[in-house]
Amino acid sequence: MSLESDIKLLGTVSMLSDFTEDKLRLLAFSAENRDFRDGQRLYSAGDRADCAHVVSSGEVALFPPGDTETAAEVVGRGALLGGLALIVDSERTMTAVARGRVETILIRRPLFRRMLDEFPEIAAGLHRRLSANVRDTTSRLMSVRDRLDRLGN
Repeated sequence: MSLESDIKLLGTVSMLSDFTEDKLRLLAFSAENRDFRDGQRLYSAGDRADCAHVVSSGEVALFPPGDTETAAEVVGRGALLGGLALIVDSERTMTAVARGRVETILIRRPLFRRMLDEFPEIAAGLHRRLSANVRDTTSRLMSVRDRLDRLGN
């Protein structure tokens, strides 16, 4: 893919929505384009998570640990795989396998964190977005808990 098409694609990723076009250009220029063949693993559950992939073409199947038969989800163009790895050191929770030929834009944590350090407005926007996601997840979990409580009574 070209630098311009990478910039355009990165601009569609929710986690990167606070990046201006110039900052997306810097990110795209510093990121790596990767190609995967059908059946090739992008990463495995339990691997150290130190980067994220944005799918630029093809589809990626995500499998829970220990299961390579039934995909929990299949994602395509524009999907961000491992976004949390850009912020914190962690392990992969799923195995990601290419379905057909897949191209990704690989963003390494040091690059992303350097951008957050150099552009505090991006860090502030990301903090707001992550906080809202945590509140939303907590609310949904509380709703599930309430339904389970009602079923148990």
